[in-house]
Amino acid sequence: MSILSENKVIMNGAAKDKYEAIAMAGKLLVDAGHVTEEYVPKMLEREEVVSTYMGEGLAIPHGTKEARPFIKSTGLSIIRFPDGVDFGGDEPAFVVIGIAAAGDGHMEVLTNVAMIFSEEDAIERVMNAPTPADVIAIFEGGLE
Repeated sequence: MSILSENKVIMNGAAKDKYEAIAMAGKLLVDAGHVTEEYVPKMLEREEVVSTYMGEGLAIPHGTKEARPFIKSTGLSIIRFPDGVDFGGDEPAFVVIGIAAAGDGHMEVLTNVAMIFSEEDAIERVMNAPTPADVIAIFEGGLE
């Protein structure tokens, strides 16, 4: 099972708030078999403790430490929100990346995603990618 696949990419997401956006990202991880359904509430719990909004239009929701038993394998989900979602930052999140990392891989996955988005035009590239495969290609360069 790959970390990222087309069935975990939503090109035109819409959510009324950050909690709905996080639940959507979590559901993609559940549906793909990376996590059990118990993982999603832990993603919402994490958001209550500290915002997963990273700035520059990017949010990276993930579970709390207590969520580890609910992770079956490492996976990412990516949702583009053309209208943005308010995560309480200076600007809305346009790209929401759900993360579940098995074992001790959490920081490594977060770091790789952060590195991809350290490039100035990364959000723009993701938002302008014409297909899920093109979105995945942007990430695969930074996740290998």
